[in-house]
Amino acid sequence: MPSGKEWHRAELIVAFNLYCKVPFGQLHKSNPLIIQLADKLDRTPSSVAMKLVNFASLDPTHKNRGVRGLSHASTSDRQIWEEFNGNWERLSYESQKAFNKLIAQPLYDEMLDRAEQLIDKPTETEKESTVRVRLVQSFFRETVLSSYNFSCSMCRLSIAKLLNASHIIPWSVEKKRRGDPTNGLSLCVLHDRAFDRGLLSIDDKYRMILSKELKMGYRNDLYKVAFLSLEGNKIMLPEKFKPDLTALNYHRNEIFLK
Repeated sequence: MPSGKEWHRAELIVAFNLYCKVPFGQLHKSNPLIIQLADKLDRTPSSVAMKLVNFASLDPTHKNRGVRGLSHASTSDRQIWEEFNGNWERLSYESQKAFNKLIAQPLYDEMLDRAEQLIDKPTETEKESTVRVRLVQSFFRETVLSSYNFSCSMCRLSIAKLLNASHIIPWSVEKKRRGDPTNGLSLCVLHDRAFDRGLLSIDDKYRMILSKELKMGYRNDLYKVAFLSLEGNKIMLPEKFKPDLTALNYHRNEIFLK
């Protein structure tokens, strides 16, 4: 395969999409996903792995851990990083669409068919809008859950089918942050519902806080284990895309019942 080729934006946003979903320890040339993407891009697995590690060198979470990556991030790498962080909704949609077409065309076709089924005689604009929502949701879920190693950040439950990628600032409130993984938490279905309803929140030290209403609940064993025993505990922080304190502040002030 050709090596030393210039990376174009269309390739970079797909590579960054994959970076978001792959744990740092798996950013190597033997990863099957990296091999598959390399084949589609007509590049070597080493080249793709290096690009993903370069993105990691720009990640504030890894910088704080002292991980410097290869320190070969290019100007275009930094531009892609800034582009995603400037508008996660638009870039999560654009990159997920490109990734699905490149890696999983049948899934993308199925998504288009499903959009037509959901809307009676949809226009192209309506169909595209439905697909956009699903692609952003898919990117957000995959990125957030993988960042938390498919575990609930509050109780550490690690059954993937019982986990949700929860928005801190709700989907309906801020469009640009719909696909932003720093506006997300990996939560089991129980803690997701409690968080969404304002029964619990997280302080600026990443500790769990319970509402008065939740503290006054029925004291059965599940209630004690799932809520009372966790109050004041620090949530499990992700490998990357740490929850944004501004978003958590919004939740405490606008959603949490106190």
